Amino acid sequence: MNARPLTLMAVHAHPDDEATSTGGVLARYAAEGVRTVLVTCTDGGCGDGPGGVKPGDPGHDPAAVAAMRRAELDASCATLKVTHLETLDYADSGMMGWATNDAPGSFWRTPVEEGAARLADLMRRYEPDVVVTYDENGFYGHPDHIQANRITMAALEMIGGAPKVYWTTAPRSMMQRFGEVMREFHPDAPEPDPAEAAAMAEIGLPDEEITTWVDTSAHGAQKFDALAAHASQGENIFFLKMGQERFTDLMGVETFVRVQDRTGAALPEDDLFAGLR
Repeated sequence: MNARPLTLMAVHAHPDDEATSTGGVLARYAAEGVRTVLVTCTDGGCGDGPGGVKPGDPGHDPAAVAAMRRAELDASCATLKVTHLETLDYADSGMMGWATNDAPGSFWRTPVEEGAARLADLMRRYEPDVVVTYDENGFYGHPDHIQANRITMAALEMIGGAPKVYWTTAPRSMMQRFGEVMREFHPDAPEPDPAEAAAMAEIGLPDEEITTWVDTSAHGAQKFDALAAHASQGENIFFLKMGQERFTDLMGVETFVRVQDRTGAALPEDDLFAGLR
């Protein structure tokens, strides 16, 4: 009997999130023979519709958007060589403060225990060695990202297992570079108001607080193409405007904070599976 493969499980909120912060590790570890499992919690129905029509505008059909985004998610997973895609299919809650936050069936409104129980069942099935999700603020305060963190951490409590657990993040040095590139592409954009600028400055972590830096530059083309697969959301995916080479230069290292570990692997580390192989 073959030994169970090393397994990475990434828990994300929406279609396209898998490519932004973990496209590189999904592609890299799949290429190394690791089984990769993507769990997408919502249907993405609050995304842009055809022609860029926005949620709440005439002609925006959340069910049609969800179907379109599922097809894009399948294409992204094929590009990243994701082994297993699992979708929880909760309704997309939209941005914080939207009426959709409290709509029946929204992920934000779902009791944590319910979502966690479903995710725990998947964890029991796949027995991940490494689990990746967002931090407690969902990286930037999106309700579905926050909820993804909550159900992931609750599911881990339910299974009583001991995988290595990571939260995605970004180094402040990279966020500064990102801001410079955005201004380069949009030189006529107005300066953000002070409150918005202060909020942006708090996204991510100081470089020295990041525990894990994974070089995924060899898979930059896959990550770029996975994001491009989400074409319906292209207006919101600024990274695509850079071109593949510039994109890989900026996004070729994915960073994490390790929040659970029983391997004793030394920090900082450059491999999510350090201590496991």
